[in-house]
Amino acid sequence: MPASTAGAMHVMAGVMLDFQGRVLLAQRPPGKHLAGLWEFPGGKLEVGETPAEGLVRELHEELGIEATVAEPLIRVPWRYGERSLLLDARIVRAWQGEPASLDGQALQWAEPASVDLSLLAPADRHILRALQLPSRYAITADVPPSAIEAWRQRVRHAIAAGERMILLRFPQWPPQQVRALAADLLPEARARGAHLVLSGDVDGALALGEGAGVQLKAAQLAQWRERPLPLMQWVGASCHHAADLQRALDVADFATVSPVAMTATHPAALPLGWTAFGHLVNASALPVYALGGMSPAQLDMARQAGAQGVAGIRGFW
Repeated sequence: MPASTAGAMHVMAGVMLDFQGRVLLAQRPPGKHLAGLWEFPGGKLEVGETPAEGLVRELHEELGIEATVAEPLIRVPWRYGERSLLLDARIVRAWQGEPASLDGQALQWAEPASVDLSLLAPADRHILRALQLPSRYAITADVPPSAIEAWRQRVRHAIAAGERMILLRFPQWPPQQVRALAADLLPEARARGAHLVLSGDVDGALALGEGAGVQLKAAQLAQWRERPLPLMQWVGASCHHAADLQRALDVADFATVSPVAMTATHPAALPLGWTAFGHLVNASALPVYALGGMSPAQLDMARQAGAQGVAGIRGFW
């Protein structure tokens, strides 16, 4: 379960990616807490160490390598029983030496998309999701049903151009029309590793299967006590407050938080600003996208605030 970071044990996790894009996982040995589950290698930060220094030391002690730490991925506040921790995951793409098990744990290299989430330690599942999720989340525009052919081509082009997650949000369309569009585009999306997300339509996503997800509206979060889709289908949550993010934790893989800035679609909504947005992100274990007045140009700023990335409409098409 999530926990406050005040007084929490600061634990570093190395997300080691080889030249094939595989990630290294370590299995917790018998006799330890969560024995048998898999996790990202690392360990507790010592007094006086920077996060990068602590991760380099831990990977040397655990795997016998000299690592070069790259960018932060996600910080996961968590609680196991009475113990609170902050799991600080950093990307590692370069190291000297061959990783070896020096602590007696089993090791495996795995494609991130193929890892069974249920086999990971609970806090590490959020790290895997952050690794799997893209940094951009494109949302379609509010257009009439007559625009379906134009948007079929727009979404098809976006998938071909590299977009990996697209929210098909067409509030004026009948749900069956949105489902039909998604069904038509899913073969191309699956072939390129992209995900098409339906707005609030859980039944539609279930019917479409792998590659189709759902974005739960804030009002829907109270209706669910567990995730509404299988693990292979992504679930997002539209959030505006800390309470929304707390409810989303048990049902979603990621969240959008809005509005971060002024937006043309909701001009009366008071924007959070980057400082308040950052506080919400750092208190949540979920990967979070900044939404509201966003475009890909704000990606670096969003990452500095702790976000997974940016989501938006106008700036993405």
